[in-house]
Amino acid sequence: MPDYYPVYLNLAGKNCVIIGGGTIAQGKVSGLLQAGCRITVISPDATPGIRQAHQRGDISWVQRPYQPGDLEGAFIGVAATNVWHVNREIYEEAERLGVLLNVVDDPDLCSFIAPSIVKREPVTLAISTGGASPALARKLRETLANAEALEWADLADVLAQARRIVKERRIAIDPERWQCCISRDLLNLVQDGRNEEALDTLLTQLLDPETPGMCSDLARCRKRTCQARTAQPGGAEQEARSREKEAVR
Repeated sequence: MPDYYPVYLNLAGKNCVIIGGGTIAQGKVSGLLQAGCRITVISPDATPGIRQAHQRGDISWVQRPYQPGDLEGAFIGVAATNVWHVNREIYEEAERLGVLLNVVDDPDLCSFIAPSIVKREPVTLAISTGGASPALARKLRETLANAEALEWADLADVLAQARRIVKERRIAIDPERWQCCISRDLLNLVQDGRNEEALDTLLTQLLDPETPGMCSDLARCRKRTCQARTAQPGGAEQEARSREKEAVR
């Protein structure tokens, strides 16, 4: 089984060809439309959902079976014909043209596999078992969908604003300092709708070397001196484990 490299693709405006018009193909259409693809479905028949998307002008539908050359100009392709020898032909064309291809239920013919997705906007978690078990990927997705840890995704917008401001000011900040600043107190401010206050608090902690409990050197944090980090849930235990590892070395 291949050792897949996880990656997120920017598909906005890219050509995508989906060969097959069944329920699985319809599911692929939905996700790829969200990513901004220009989609062409090639299939003699199609589900009502695909037909409706075509009627709305969201996608193109070529009403015929696959023919060699259908992947010309595609950036990404999906083979969902449920006919092995046709999927094999599509795979061989994709290999020849250098088109990224997902062959449904056949990882050996895939140049990429679609992960199971958990979203809490704007954060996306992608779960893959490397093609070993889609059922396990789904179980993990359903378990993680309600996980308390996903609450931290609510900080994404404030962190993005702060990151943009720091970059504009060209100030070097140790990545560990960012970790120290991602705190439950900051999360509470955002979840209470106090985003401006959260941003001000975050920027002060990031940019003020006199912030109580944090390193005075913005660019290089000193290990085990950040009281803010060890005060977070699990922080003290993490520091203790770090010291144990250093002692073993």
